[in-house]
Amino acid sequence: MELRLKNNDHIIYTLDLNFRGIQGTIAAYLIPHKLGAVLVECGPGSTIPTLVDGLNSKGYSVTDITDVLLTHIHLDHAGAAGWLAKQGANIHVHPVGAPHLRNPEKLLASAERIYGDALDTLWGEFLPVPNDRLIVLQDGDVIEINELAFKVLNTPGHANHHFVYLFEEACFSGDIAGVRMSGINHLRLPTPPPEFNLESWRQSLNVLRKEEFAYIIATHFGVFSDPEWHMAAVEDALDEIEHWMEENMPRGLSSEDFNSQYVDWENERAIAAGINQNSMDLYDTSNPSWISAAGLQRYWQKFRQDN
Repeated sequence: MELRLKNNDHIIYTLDLNFRGIQGTIAAYLIPHKLGAVLVECGPGSTIPTLVDGLNSKGYSVTDITDVLLTHIHLDHAGAAGWLAKQGANIHVHPVGAPHLRNPEKLLASAERIYGDALDTLWGEFLPVPNDRLIVLQDGDVIEINELAFKVLNTPGHANHHFVYLFEEACFSGDIAGVRMSGINHLRLPTPPPEFNLESWRQSLNVLRKEEFAYIIATHFGVFSDPEWHMAAVEDALDEIEHWMEENMPRGLSSEDFNSQYVDWENERAIAAGINQNSMDLYDTSNPSWISAAGLQRYWQKFRQDN
């Protein structure tokens, strides 16, 4: 899949990383320039062979990648960053995420608590990024890479270390614009622990509302040319999640029951939107509801329980 931008000089290629052998769940985006190419997102370490194949299919090798722009450092977005740095790429990242790329020990310990013995199988090796390959960005920066220019926007809510990148008329949204499978008008919000924050997410949407873009380019998954519908769907989903929490959190459910009821609720939302089982499986692979349920519980306990 490719998107040719208005000036016809720049092309954005979608590289499907075929996570867990399933198409259409995690993407990296390739943007050529005169001296090589940029990647926005790089996927996990477990999909490096597929990433290499995708680059080769577009006529590029790994050593042609000069820069990798990470929206945030979760394993599905940034797991291969250290490996790409070893091949010569510069890694651009949020200042809160940068220490965890230099030394991923705490990040991996946190991930192990969530995924247990499945950690290595799902995500592969997460190598540290050498300091001389790490470029720490700030809100409002403009990254200039040869003839390419990317505007950096701080957009917390899904994670405290989340950036959006604006490139011409395209918005690389990471996870702040939700999870939406290609060709489908249904959106799910990833709300994992420990940093999901509903109020910050709404503030980030206000930031994005002030910008102009014709495309939302989501890591999960694809290029969407209806940003007004998409942004409204994110806002609606936040409202629905807040209402669901307000109804269910005071009930004092066990974590197991809470998780089960949240999964059922997300499935009901999908069915109401006309989503078939195959598509629901894609959403579950990209954004497992049980992880989002854990994030909602943590958010409520930290910010709402005693208020």
